[in-house]
Amino acid sequence: MKKVSRRLALLALPLLSPALAHAAEFDGARLSPLWGVPFAGLLLSIALMPLLMPSFWHHHFGKVAAAWALAFLLPFAAVFGPSLAGTQLVHALLAEYIPFIILLTALFAVAGGIHIRGNLHGAPGLNAAILAIGAVLASLMGTTGASMLLIRPLIRANDNRVHKAHVVVFFIFIVSNLGGSLTPLGDPPLFLGFLKGVEFFWTVRHIFPETLFVTGVLLAMFWCIDRHYYRKEGVLPVDPTPDTPRIGFDGARNFWLLGAVIALVLMSGTWKSDVVFDIYGTPVGLPGLVRDIGLIAITLLSLKITPAAVHADNQFGWGPMAEVAKLFAGIFLTIVPVIAMLKAGTQGPFGAVVAAVTRPDGQPDPAMYFWATGALSSFLDNAPTYLVFFNTAGGDPAALMTTYASTLAAISAGAVFMGANSYIGNAPNLMVKAIAEDRDVRMPSFFGYMAWSGACLIPLFVLVTFVFFR
Repeated sequence: MKKVSRRLALLALPLLSPALAHAAEFDGARLSPLWGVPFAGLLLSIALMPLLMPSFWHHHFGKVAAAWALAFLLPFAAVFGPSLAGTQLVHALLAEYIPFIILLTALFAVAGGIHIRGNLHGAPGLNAAILAIGAVLASLMGTTGASMLLIRPLIRANDNRVHKAHVVVFFIFIVSNLGGSLTPLGDPPLFLGFLKGVEFFWTVRHIFPETLFVTGVLLAMFWCIDRHYYRKEGVLPVDPTPDTPRIGFDGARNFWLLGAVIALVLMSGTWKSDVVFDIYGTPVGLPGLVRDIGLIAITLLSLKITPAAVHADNQFGWGPMAEVAKLFAGIFLTIVPVIAMLKAGTQGPFGAVVAAVTRPDGQPDPAMYFWATGALSSFLDNAPTYLVFFNTAGGDPAALMTTYASTLAAISAGAVFMGANSYIGNAPNLMVKAIAEDRDVRMPSFFGYMAWSGACLIPLFVLVTFVFFR
């Protein structure tokens, strides 16, 4: 019986895409949309399991992500062959996932080694000021670095508030996403554009007005909401954090390491080298390799030189980083066929999406690029989504920075802005959520968070479309 079942399973695999049962290449144009089921399943698991099976999810989310990854990889190996499956796995790991996680880990460790000493009191004005400072820092030290630096003191400042989940939600909106839209250091999509040839200061020159507008409106919106809760509920009778005479920094040596992280990222984008290592079909350039080794060294050095008391005061732990690493491992692998189908353009299963961003005269439509990039970035990782639409718009950085500047601005803004629409739109979102929950902040569920983003962000993005991307 088991043998019959195995044979039936193998015969059924080609039904996922009959034309590809004997294909020699991974052609996204000929894939069946069913190859996107593991990715959709992983997204639904992230959305529903914390609500329906919270205990199971808390203990086994890594296994769930691995199961969905295998649900893609094993059928893919059966249909296309183990060699091509191995090539895709290595590429997803070496070209995308490992550099991504190494950078996030370095920023997480370095920022976690800086403790802002003192007890701030989370009144509406102070909270809005922290969010504004975070928005500026995000483009200088990345959304992950700024988020990890400021989320703990923000939570501590509001630990005497009755209702405080909205403070963290707006922190994710502004610091973990929108603030990183001005430089390649701010958010991974812009860094990928930098590596493709987009000038370092191009983004700040072309989407600064959009960023200033959206951030300003959100800060005003937050202040009004926070003032409402503050006046309605007040504060707890006893502040869990005792007052201190002044504000200061512990572990300040990590600021130098943060500068080194920035320098390594800049180096990898500006240093051109012909030295390339081919690892199972994936080219690994020397600058990227030096960057990643340097970031690992910085992570280890930060852990070594940071006093244990600083980590204790920060309640530093690897739980949030482990959650991001495990979930995004599944996302980066299951996203492979989805990205391939998108890259296939109008000839692929998602051809309607590609056709929707093109006007009847064949010219790109910036408004549609803004929404298409943003909609996918809300649920796919925004870095590969940026690349897909960068290539859909022609992929020539010289043309995109000049003739089609409005299109590149729309792609950049869509990728960064709309990463705030869900917890999985950008890695720092999940990290901030995990840290807040570790500190007993009752964060909204997956769909609860989307209710906030739908009410606060979507109308604002509609307004941005009419003002900036007509």
